[in-house]
Amino acid sequence: MRIVFMGTPEFAVISLDALIEAGSEIVGVVTAPDKPAGRGQKVNESAVKQYAVAHGLKVLQPEKLKDENFIAELQALQADLQVVVAFRMLPDVVWNMPPRGTINLHASLLPQYRGAAPINWVLINGEKESGVTTFFLKHEIDTGDILFTEKVTLTGHETAGELHDRLMYKGAGLLVKTVKGVESGRYSEHPQAELAAGVELKQAPKIFKEDCKINWDQPVENVYNLIRGLSPYPTAFTILQDKILKVFGAECEIVETEEQPGEFFSDNKTYLKVSTRNGFIHLTDIQMEGKKRMGILEFLRGVRL
Repeated sequence: MRIVFMGTPEFAVISLDALIEAGSEIVGVVTAPDKPAGRGQKVNESAVKQYAVAHGLKVLQPEKLKDENFIAELQALQADLQVVVAFRMLPDVVWNMPPRGTINLHASLLPQYRGAAPINWVLINGEKESGVTTFFLKHEIDTGDILFTEKVTLTGHETAGELHDRLMYKGAGLLVKTVKGVESGRYSEHPQAELAAGVELKQAPKIFKEDCKINWDQPVENVYNLIRGLSPYPTAFTILQDKILKVFGAECEIVETEEQPGEFFSDNKTYLKVSTRNGFIHLTDIQMEGKKRMGILEFLRGVRL
């Protein structure tokens, strides 16, 4: 099959590389436009573009996915199938174009955790398992018929960054399996409406700054899950000495306490902990506003609490 691949970040690069290694014919790659970034406003190319250029693939970078010139270029590629991994929401005219359809890789076990941030929300909610899903795109986001899924068991201690990398490779393998299945006709479609019948669905909306502020007046397990579910990005935070303190790593201690939630305790040498409703969060990997990220021992050597 002639395949057009659509994606932007590193998560998508691993899938693109896996398809090429499996012998798929990638006739074009669609990715985000170059953007200036950083203090020097140096032009920043997406990870997918960098990979595509290095491998001699045709690259399209539309500002608008409904642009007539882009649509014409896309049609000219005469793709049989489109594959989408970590990209923008597509208009009907794009995802309906290829005769074999458009498949998407999603980093959750659909129909659970539809939305922009499934990896984060699965951990924030303390789930015991996650996984990856491939499905045919439809108009409503993340609602198309499921093709294949693969589960992973969660330890209860991994960070969003660690789960991201695990699902990145797991998803690449599943995508190759899906493309081969579509090519050979050996696949079945499972409507999400049937899988969702009588089930409470949890969503994975985009995360905003207010979602990242730690509320210490809740069970210690919830605080711990929030911290690891937002690490390393966009990162949970609290306020210490009138400055933002980002928390990348922590350990939880469940213990009866009469301390008010949100109080800081430290010996100024080895530990810094914060009280919650039923225990303490021991901060291990943090970054004070205006400072670099550091472990707690290094932090305490430079700050007097």
